[in-house]
Amino acid sequence: MDKILILDFGSQYTMLIARRVRELSVYSEIHPYNVSLDSIKEFDPQGIILSGGPSSVYDEGAPKVSADLFSLNIPVLGICYGMQLITELFGGKVAGSAAREYGYAEIEIDSKDPLFIDLDDFDRDGTISVWMSHGDRVEMLPDKFYPIGKSENSPFAAIRNGPGDIYGVQFHPEVVHTPSGVKVLENFISNVCEAAKQWNMGSFIEQSIRKIKETVGDHGLVLGLSGGVDSSVAAVLIHRAIGEQLYCIFVNNGLLRKGEVEEVISVFRDTIGLNLIYVDAEEKFLEALTGASDPERKRKIIGEIFIRVFEEEARKLENIKFLAQGTLYPDVIESVSFKGPSATIKSHHNVGGLPDEMDLALVEPLRELFKDEVRNVGRELEIPENILTRHPFPGPGLAVRIIGEINRDSLFKLREADAIVEEEIRKAGLYESIWQAFAVLLPIKTVGVMGDERTYENVVTIRAVHSSDGMTADWVELPYPLMKKISSRIINEVKGVNRVVYDISSKPPSTIEWE
Repeated sequence: MDKILILDFGSQYTMLIARRVRELSVYSEIHPYNVSLDSIKEFDPQGIILSGGPSSVYDEGAPKVSADLFSLNIPVLGICYGMQLITELFGGKVAGSAAREYGYAEIEIDSKDPLFIDLDDFDRDGTISVWMSHGDRVEMLPDKFYPIGKSENSPFAAIRNGPGDIYGVQFHPEVVHTPSGVKVLENFISNVCEAAKQWNMGSFIEQSIRKIKETVGDHGLVLGLSGGVDSSVAAVLIHRAIGEQLYCIFVNNGLLRKGEVEEVISVFRDTIGLNLIYVDAEEKFLEALTGASDPERKRKIIGEIFIRVFEEEARKLENIKFLAQGTLYPDVIESVSFKGPSATIKSHHNVGGLPDEMDLALVEPLRELFKDEVRNVGRELEIPENILTRHPFPGPGLAVRIIGEINRDSLFKLREADAIVEEEIRKAGLYESIWQAFAVLLPIKTVGVMGDERTYENVVTIRAVHSSDGMTADWVELPYPLMKKISSRIINEVKGVNRVVYDISSKPPSTIEWE
């Protein structure tokens, strides 16, 4: 199928570009800016987008592509830093601007240009609203380039070359703050690149089933099933391809949510009919975690024990040659890209860390997908909606929502508090409109009064965020009556908690999880 290649220069919005392109039914991938020309030729894109980035093109060591990229006869769109890089590579001039542009701006455009035709936001005075985020600007255009957009501060807010196969825009069309931004991207994809819209979840499932069958053959495959969206969709997709050759191993690490063990067994063994092997390893995990308080150490301990337990169970089976994981595309990007949004914020449970001695080949059927695409695949596969709409849950489970050391008492408190949060948000009809909502147990105690007695007990934080992919997030303005109900229930029903607070931090600068 036709594809769009996105070269990442470190912009916080790079992943949004890929998502927007896919939402337009065209497959896209993000690669580091310094990927080789041979790799680009092998990928064979219909068009290339150069992302924004935090650097200045005139700085020493600034990330750059080879000018040979433009000899491949593939249409190119540069966004912000990408436009400035195009300018410099073709002999133009980029410089710092005294009047930087951050936030909303109006630009006057050539509405007849293929990049800008049929924009909904196009005003009678010939302007559109856009989102700017730059301190540099193009001062002089290269030869054979001309402007197709200008703002009060940027005489060259959008440019193109004579043939019309190289474009640059100073604004960010991928963000929601640019109302016509998606249409700009669609115009580039359809009018300039002439890419066919062939990317949909139905075709993805067909291709995946065929590929899984060809890869696995008559061998067995094991998958670690957690009950989360990713592993659930991967399991059902693989089961659709190879049936009884799939063995799902569900490891209870003692760090799961309330009622999770019973729900996973009921849905996947009894309802869907998977080969489900249940392993109760709670004692092993909790013993290994004794005394561990550093979040990365906790993650590594959990990962190592999980692999050990998983490996032990897998060796009991015959003819197993493959291991499946629910790795998603954001995991892949964070593991290979050079910086920016793709920097590794914390170690991932899915990508890397597998022992060589397992001697199992990896099958990762979802590694090309974003989270919302995974849910759409699940709907095509008729997975129960209550599984698909579950809020994301970290691989290390409640271990990274208990700040500090873990013990049975802290796990009990957090489980009960977390269950109350979910129950009340569901009752309020808000669960499916929220990306993630959960409780966090803090390692501090505060003074309180219950009845006529002084208490000195734990603090629970509630976290609820809106997001589309987990890469950026805003805190949810929960209704005060709901917050009051949650707080009252936790304090009254969870012994050992006398204070509830609400986290009003966005990502960035904070992360969604506390650890």
